[in-house]
Amino acid sequence: MIPDVKKILYASDIEKGSRPAFRAAVSLCGQYNAQITYLHVLESEHQQNMALQSLLKEEGMREMYESSLVDLKAKLETRINKFCTDELEENEMLSDAQVNSIIREGKPWETIVEVANEIDADVIVMGTRPHSGIGHALMGSTATKVMNNAKRPVLIVPLKK
Repeated sequence: MIPDVKKILYASDIEKGSRPAFRAAVSLCGQYNAQITYLHVLESEHQQNMALQSLLKEEGMREMYESSLVDLKAKLETRINKFCTDELEENEMLSDAQVNSIIREGKPWETIVEVANEIDADVIVMGTRPHSGIGHALMGSTATKVMNNAKRPVLIVPLKK
C-alpha cells in the first residue's frame, strides 16, 4: 500500500496509448485528493546540442532558438491541456489547483527523477511500451531507469504501442 499521497508526478510522452497511465494517475488523485504534475520531457541528444551550441554563438541564432523553444512549449501546454480534457470524464474533472504541467529538456529518465525530487512527489506514475528483447537489453527502458534511480515509489503501467 502506498502511504498518504499528496503529490503525483505523471510523466508522459503524450503519444497514443498513454491513456492507461493517465487513468492510473487520475485514480490515485481521486482516491487521495492529491495534486498531479504532468511532466513532458523534450529529449535532447548530446550530439545535436553540441552542433547547435556552435551555431548558437551567433547573436541572432540564440534568440531564434529561444523563441522557437518558447513556441514549442506553448504548443505542448495546449496539447497537454487538450489531452487532460479529452481523457477525463465530466464527473471526474480535476480543479485547476489539482493539475499543473512542466515541460523540460533532457534525458527522460534523469529529468523525471530530478522533477520528482524537486516537487517532492509521493509517487511517480508512468507508462512503458513493449520493447524488443535486444532493444531492451541494450538500451533499457526509461521506466526501468526511473525505477532503479528514484527514491520514491514508481507505478509503471503497461501501454499499447
